[in-house]
This record gives sequence, structure tokens and C-alpha cells, in this order.
Amino acid sequence: MVHVARSLTVATSAPLIAGYLADFAHAVDWDPGTVSCVQIDDGDIEVGTRWRNVSEFRGKRTELTYRLTRRDPDRITLVGHNRTVTSIDDFTLQTGPAATTVRYQATITFHGLAKLASPFLKREFERLGDEVVPVLTARLRQLAAG
Repeated sequence: MVHVARSLTVATSAPLIAGYLADFAHAVDWDPGTVSCVQIDDGDIEVGTRWRNVSEFRGKRTELTYRLTRRDPDRITLVGHNRTVTSIDDFTLQTGPAATTVRYQATITFHGLAKLASPFLKREFERLGDEVVPVLTARLRQLAAG
């Protein structure tokens, strides 16, 4: 298992951020590894809504089906899976007097023989976590600007 956590603070309201993050199709705009992310289910975004996410990692593409498992005003959780990996993207929002702090945690659990690679992939996932922060910060600031 690989666990990566990052925090960022922006002068954007928590409701705007929560709405943006709950629509995982936006991952293509802030996650440097995401090549495409398309909602599978019709209708409004609610707990249970699914997306087909294609990511590129170390030169290889992989497809996961993500599902919104939690949508609270202060927490958004999405779980993606395929036969070799389960990925949990968890966002916690904390409102301050003039800004919102977003804590992003990604937990990647490999299955089968892929488990053996976990210790060797941590550094790469940490690098991706570092890349997410400035891009996600910029996107969330744009929400406030309208």
C-alpha cells in the first residue's frame, strides 16, 4: 500500500470546492496523471456516481472505475478500482476565517503480484502528489474568481 497526503489553502469557499471535487471528471484538469475521466452514470452527481478514469503512470496507461462514496460538505471520497489496484482519493475541507484548507490523501493498494511493487513505487506517487498541489491550488482559486 502507498499513502500520499498533501494540504493546500485557498481563498475559495468550501461549498464551491466540494462541488468541484465531487465531479471527478475535473481530475483531468488537476491530476497530472489523468489522461481522461468521463462520468459513466447519467444524472446528477451523488454518492454512487461512477467515472471511467484513464491515467498514465510510468509510461503505461491504466483504466479504473471510480465511484463517489462520500459527499459531505467537508469531505469528498472517491474509490477507484480495477483488477490490480484500488485507489482512494479523500479530500477533507476545513473552513477558516478567510480561506479553506484542503487535505488530500491518496491511498493506493495493489492486488496480487502487483503488491510486490508497492515499496518501489512510493517515490513516484510522492512526486505525483507534489505535482498535484500547485495545479489543484490554481484550479480552486479560479473557482473563486468565477
